[in-house]
Amino acid sequence: MASQGGMPNPAPNQRRSGGCLPVLVILAVMLGLGYGASKLFGDDGGGSGGSGASATASASPSSASDGKGGSWEVGDCGGPDPERAPDGYRALDCGDPGATFKALEIKDASILPNAVQCPGGTDLIIQVKVSFGSDDGDGDGGIPTKTVCGRNLSGDHPGDPGAGGGQLVEGDCVTSSAQEVACASGGGDVFKVLGLVEEEAQCPAGTTEPMQLTVAIGRPYDVICGGRA
Repeated sequence: MASQGGMPNPAPNQRRSGGCLPVLVILAVMLGLGYGASKLFGDDGGGSGGSGASATASASPSSASDGKGGSWEVGDCGGPDPERAPDGYRALDCGDPGATFKALEIKDASILPNAVQCPGGTDLIIQVKVSFGSDDGDGDGGIPTKTVCGRNLSGDHPGDPGAGGGQLVEGDCVTSSAQEVACASGGGDVFKVLGLVEEEAQCPAGTTEPMQLTVAIGRPYDVICGGRA
């Protein structure tokens, strides 16, 4: 998966159209690619260092009208919105040639993206927003309503545990500096994520490299429990 520290927008300009305010449902990409963190060196008395990891890497937010009224369900599909490239998405029928992902899980929205934890297999995280009025096109407006944990319809799944992309989950691999890498890359500096916990004492047996992370509001864990991959 990816950098897990969270991420989190101002309201768009509203203007009337025909005497009423149309409701636009917009999607903002919160995550899609890599996870990275810098190791903080210091004497912690146990040979383990901390790392400034962020639990969810965030791409530049964008938006798109999707016509679903915010009522996303598991199994719904979507794809890129050419009018809001490169990070805008819109709802599409799963059989539409433009569809690229399916909703693996739907979660509540949060202004603290670190608080949104999608399951393994999530290739991208998309925040659904509702804008009352006309969106100004910058992708910054709207009220978060839902979070879509999306899985690619293609065979490319960087979010699968161990694949090296998406959101960090158990089964992924990281370096000693808490940077996610594909488990297949191997090497003495690569550790498998055995647990994501609040305190080092909660790490499971087999943990040889507990990594204390810097504080990130909303993230449900502060320690990566690393073991030999």
